[in-house]
Amino acid sequence: MIDILDAIERWRSDGQRVALATVVGVEKSAPRDPGAAMAVNERGEVAGSVSGGCVEAAVYEEAQDAIAGGRPRLVTYGISDEQASEQGLTCGGTIYVFVERLDW
Repeated sequence: MIDILDAIERWRSDGQRVALATVVGVEKSAPRDPGAAMAVNERGEVAGSVSGGCVEAAVYEEAQDAIAGGRPRLVTYGISDEQASEQGLTCGGTIYVFVERLDW
C-alpha cells in the first residue's frame, strides 16, 4: 500500500488527476482480499493491483472513466464455478471494487 500512496502523492504533486480502485468485498475464491488497491493517473500509469491480472484491464477502464467524469462507482467482476472449471480453475468467485476519483 505504501507504494500506491507514494505514487498517488507523486502524481498529485505533478498535477495529475488520479483514481483509486479498492476491493471492498469478495465471495468464494478471489485473487486479492478486501483492501487491495490500484491507483491510475490520467496519463495511464498504474500502481498496485486489485486482482493480480484477471480484471486489471477492466478496472483500469473504470478508473479512466472516473477520472474523466468524476462519478464513483461500485463494479462487480465474477466467474461461475462452471466457467472456472472450463478454464482449469478450482472454483469461481466474485470481487466488488469501488472506483473513485481522488479530488483532494
